[in-house]
Amino acid sequence: MGLLNKLGLAIGAHSPRHATPQLPKAHTPAPQKNGVAAVGSHRGPEVPATTRVSNGLKEFLWNLDGLGRGTLLDCGPAWQTTLTFFIERGFRVTSEDLLRGWADFAVAHEPQRKAASTPEEFLEHSPEAKAKRFLKESLQYPAASFDALLLWDALDYMDPLLAKATISHLTELLRPGGLVFAMFHSKKPEGFQRYRVVDTSTLQVLSSPPICAAQKVYQNREIQDLFNRYRSTKTFVGRDQLREALFWK
Repeated sequence: MGLLNKLGLAIGAHSPRHATPQLPKAHTPAPQKNGVAAVGSHRGPEVPATTRVSNGLKEFLWNLDGLGRGTLLDCGPAWQTTLTFFIERGFRVTSEDLLRGWADFAVAHEPQRKAASTPEEFLEHSPEAKAKRFLKESLQYPAASFDALLLWDALDYMDPLLAKATISHLTELLRPGGLVFAMFHSKKPEGFQRYRVVDTSTLQVLSSPPICAAQKVYQNREIQDLFNRYRSTKTFVGRDQLREALFWK
């Protein structure tokens, strides 16, 4: 995981109107051994960006309104605009670039994979084993640490086994009634994109050098299966081949 992948910035905010039972008061996630107070994360130079209206973001914020002191995990790069947006609304924000972490993990373990020569060693580098090891090194926070999660389109770039394991792990980090905002491409994306929050209903879309290759285009039933532990779902379909989805734990 890169040096600036993790951030913890404090303040407090809101409570999902759909969420029952009532979310408990937020607390600060335990300090991580590789945590660094942030100013940014791994990303290239600024590039021209477009904007898109986000009904999913609008609904996400509406459900978090009134939370009080809220904690949010952003699984994308540490964009200052996004951090400022949520901090000004009273959230304690932690940022961990999930795809960057996975790419760094894969590169670091590639020499061992290539050197594997026995069945046991090959098994250690199976998709299941790699996903398990990655999640032991990443997203290490106490259970029920967060009220909300920005997942963006990360699942589209993960092997399905890793995506399933990641959702299971993230679910444990959410409090009862917690809320996830995720995005899915309705066809294989032509380029790699990153997202940051502009205002309560607008996202900035930035083209970026690819970190991971797109792995899967999820159908609605497959998305439901990934989030089968969640009690409620709401989906918004855009004109740009992006579906936004909210999941209530």
